Amino acid sequence: MPFVERVFSGVQPTGNLHLGNYLGAIVNFVKLQETHNCIYCVVDMHAITQGLDVWGGPAELARNTREVTAAFIASGIDPNKQIVFNQSQVSGHAELAWIFNCVARMGWLNRMTQFKEKAGKDRENASVGLYDYPVLMAADILLYRATHVPVGEDQKQHLELSRDIAQKFNNDFGDSIRGHGANDGLFFPLPEPLITGPATRVMSLRDGTKKMSKSDASDNSRINLTDDADTIAQKVRKAKTDPEPLPIEEKGLEARPEADNLVGIFAALSGRSKAEVLRDFGGGQFSSFKNALVELCVTKLSPIAGEMKRLVADPGHIDAILNGGADRARAIADETMKLSKDIVGFIRPR
Repeated sequence: MPFVERVFSGVQPTGNLHLGNYLGAIVNFVKLQETHNCIYCVVDMHAITQGLDVWGGPAELARNTREVTAAFIASGIDPNKQIVFNQSQVSGHAELAWIFNCVARMGWLNRMTQFKEKAGKDRENASVGLYDYPVLMAADILLYRATHVPVGEDQKQHLELSRDIAQKFNNDFGDSIRGHGANDGLFFPLPEPLITGPATRVMSLRDGTKKMSKSDASDNSRINLTDDADTIAQKVRKAKTDPEPLPIEEKGLEARPEADNLVGIFAALSGRSKAEVLRDFGGGQFSSFKNALVELCVTKLSPIAGEMKRLVADPGHIDAILNGGADRARAIADETMKLSKDIVGFIRPR
């Protein structure tokens, strides 16, 4: 019996959603809902893996969870057609993560580069949750037996871990799985990555070698989804460039990270390739290109900012969307957990 094709993806509610989040993830979420059955999760359990000074505490977490939900909807995700919910409302995420903790190997987690980057030099004081969150990520995906996951380059390693965990579970419990009639001994699928678009990795407006990030000290390094038109224009015009004209061919961007980043942003927002953008602007000065980029950014992003502001002002409406989505997600998750417990051998209420 083939698996039902299903897309799962999650976004952490860590505040200050920016253009990198939009182009690297959300814009693709909107496209995917036209062709796939999608589950979009605000992963609030992941958000608390670092200290309170990082995630901001209870009130901040709730505010950020609603803001991410508002960004989903303002960008065009339809919560009536797709499932939109926050992770902590579905207990199966934590339950399956524990089973996977007993399937995953320490050596696998020790290879995860993001833990090393986030923990820094003081790894002994990092939380167990930060070390273990790739296992929770695997549970997020496989709780819905998702077949595809839209990921950026920095998350491909974690998706590989999800595949390793799924495969080991299938191998370890193969006889029990077959006894429950599941997919010829395969209970969990091996999810495939979906990497789309010309700007899956958006870089800082101040340094084209660094990823756009909310943690950057300079607000001018990023365009926030809540920025108004004047702020967007100011940030684009101040974006770092080099003194040379734009190249006429894409190869000319290779040693020019800031130029490559701005052309990539234009391409992604306009739905064109970098080569097509350079056919229009190649050989010209950055000033003219930036004016066109300002107009494009304002046209695309200002309506999203306005709709987000309207939605966030009505938290009861957002909570109702999350609650309804959680009910729909729970119906799928509960079936997975019921079968998972039977396969492992847990006695559960009948």
